[in-house]
Amino acid sequence: MSESHIRPIHSDQDYAAALARIEELMEMGRSSAEDDELDVLATLVEVYEDRHFPMDTPDPVEAIRFRMQQLDMNQSDLAPIIGSRAKASEVLSGKRDLTLKMIRALHKHLGIPADILIGDGGLPKAPSGIDLDRFPLAEMARRGWIKKTENLKDHAEEIVQSLIACAGGPEALPKALFRQGHGTRANAKTDINALQAWCLHVLCRARDVDLEGRYETGMIDLEFLRDLARLSTFDEGPRLARQKLAQHGIALVVAAHMPRTYLDGAALWTVENVPVVGMTIRYDRLDNFWFCLLHELAHLARHFPEGTDEVFIDDLQLRERNHERDDVREREADEWAQDALIPSDLWEKHPARSSPNVRNILSLAHEAGVHPAIVAGRVRHERNNYRLLSQFVGAKEVGRFLMENGG
Repeated sequence: MSESHIRPIHSDQDYAAALARIEELMEMGRSSAEDDELDVLATLVEVYEDRHFPMDTPDPVEAIRFRMQQLDMNQSDLAPIIGSRAKASEVLSGKRDLTLKMIRALHKHLGIPADILIGDGGLPKAPSGIDLDRFPLAEMARRGWIKKTENLKDHAEEIVQSLIACAGGPEALPKALFRQGHGTRANAKTDINALQAWCLHVLCRARDVDLEGRYETGMIDLEFLRDLARLSTFDEGPRLARQKLAQHGIALVVAAHMPRTYLDGAALWTVENVPVVGMTIRYDRLDNFWFCLLHELAHLARHFPEGTDEVFIDDLQLRERNHERDDVREREADEWAQDALIPSDLWEKHPARSSPNVRNILSLAHEAGVHPAIVAGRVRHERNNYRLLSQFVGAKEVGRFLMENGG
């Protein structure tokens, strides 16, 4: 094969001829034209080999062994990188798969390319703003929010990556949850890791809610909240409320609060711009449910537009203790919720406010068109006496309609 007859390599015969000519050129003193011929032939051979003799991706374990041999390392030297001598032994014997945490460590300390260790997909970006060592994986597994597996901590990054993807990707978790002071009415003792876990779970579930309608900006107003409050008169009021919200494109997700979150409710948006009310029902009472629900809806309507990465986190006990220090938006949400449940003019003039006996409680509930628990809850709040009227507040009348297995 001479320069004047250089042509694409289409067959094994062409390939063999090209190799023979390359060998011939390599062993001779070449002119500039023959140098060009060599370059062209080498390129043609490389293209043919890539197409017909693809190189298999090295086995990750063999890549680790090869690198250890290069660095004169033994299994004990690998142990602190992998995590322990037992893990190093199991990885090298093929009994344990590499985790993302191990892959990052091997890439960092041994310089093994991540694509060899993890495959063609490459190493995903580590979750930003999340402390994987403190993320409450065991509690989430206990609740059934994630799959129960051995060595949860070893697979923390994979699990959290999966949660983030389910919630809508890296942009799904509100940035406010990456810092202390993460909500306008959030308890200062809140475990930020547990709160992040709860919000990811709520957003993940919200994206699976079967919404019958589409939310329109301005849909939630005081009259909308009053119509919703009237559903409290039905035995299955909480369930009917969730159905009504779904008809208007709003997801209501109930998930039990995580330890050290001190959480009653939250208002968020999904990445698809679906408004979400998350609730914990940590106090399973009708008065608490209806006030919290309307409070979070008021936030959605009044305080942040769709697509925002803000979040409102509410510990309603702080409403009792530090009202004078509340963010103005919390007071506005309180006012809308209260007025939707019991119109202020009716509340001011009715005798139930000053004389909350059974007759007056039932009378005001009838006039307002709400469940007596709502009137009782208002009296208890204003008097700061939660021993009053406990028979009216509808204990254990919410969770049975809304809580799913595992919370």
